[in-house]
Amino acid sequence: MRIAYFDVFLGASGDMILGTLVDAGVPVERLQETIDRLYLPEPVQITAQPASHHGLRGTRVTVRSAESHHHRRLADIIRILEAADLEAAVRDQALMVFQRLAEAESRAHGVPIEEVHFHEVGALDAIADIVGVVAGLRWLGIERVVCSPLPVSHGLGRGAHGPLPLPAPGTLALLEGVPIRGLEVEGETLTPTGAALLTTLANEFGPCPEMRLERVAYGVGQREFPEAPNLLRLLIGEEGADHVEARKERLRLLEANIDDMNPEWFGPLTQALLEEGALDVWLTPIYMKKGRPGTLLSVLARAEDAAHLRAKVLAETTTLGIRELEVTRWPLPRRVESVQTPFGEIRVKLAEFAPGRWKASPEHEDCLRAARAAGVPLREVYQTALAAALSLTSMPSS
Repeated sequence: MRIAYFDVFLGASGDMILGTLVDAGVPVERLQETIDRLYLPEPVQITAQPASHHGLRGTRVTVRSAESHHHRRLADIIRILEAADLEAAVRDQALMVFQRLAEAESRAHGVPIEEVHFHEVGALDAIADIVGVVAGLRWLGIERVVCSPLPVSHGLGRGAHGPLPLPAPGTLALLEGVPIRGLEVEGETLTPTGAALLTTLANEFGPCPEMRLERVAYGVGQREFPEAPNLLRLLIGEEGADHVEARKERLRLLEANIDDMNPEWFGPLTQALLEEGALDVWLTPIYMKKGRPGTLLSVLARAEDAAHLRAKVLAETTTLGIRELEVTRWPLPRRVESVQTPFGEIRVKLAEFAPGRWKASPEHEDCLRAARAAGVPLREVYQTALAAALSLTSMPSS
């Protein structure tokens, strides 16, 4: 499994993240081709050049657009991305970044998501930053993204409505649930675009994971800070299938026995818990004291999400208490690929359970949509997508 570790020792922005990817080998021409397929209303140009800060060499990427007015809403961004000629996985991840941005701005400023105006982040160059980063990670074959705790500086910045404390309110909202550390630097070092990309694309935050290091890359920022080099460092390496132990995760399992709740409430509750950060939710039929049938509600969550999910269960169910256990999970190395079939493009999950041996699982919703459109059995679409995935990767089936 190919890992990218972002070592954010000062800060990050969209163009700095792009700089690390170009420094790691992504051709600027490929990024430009991807941006051109967005069919933006004004041309956007990407350039890269060697640069250095405090004696450290890296790559500075500049994204330029002639656009002057760019107060777009989320719906405007969605229309641009859905009309673009992008790989489905790139489009979907870019949409996730903007959705997370909109949710953060909504919380920070107390307005409905549909009324959120993206200012700097709605500019064409910011859209290009986000799409370029997603496409660049895929070009490098990155399957797992890990990020260091994110630094927060201090001071005052200028927003569309006047002076704002730093980090900007929207940036701080993006950092909720993410490890952060204080930084004795005045000025904006972590931009909303940088925070949105890292908090959306990173699978986890913490120290550098075990891997065989292959490449070190640096993205150089546009500003200079006297206190430290304005650089973002990227480490790329390979984690073998025998390193499953290195992927061990400490999680929280929340449980509640419920025997007096309307069963129709479980469906909406399950969906709400997943939307608010639960990794998994399941229901188990049980028999409780006095032989009463009931339901065991189980919620798997990261430690930083346990408190608000616990509060959600207590508020939305009839239970009078909840158990919380620390559990360990060993996830298999995995990735999502899009395969072409006679029924259209289907996403497939691939997981390596032993060296060179893989499991494949087509996405149910993609298969169902394709089966309905083609008027064929779901089983036929599923089997076709499975065969295409195994053929594409030249992997033996399990």
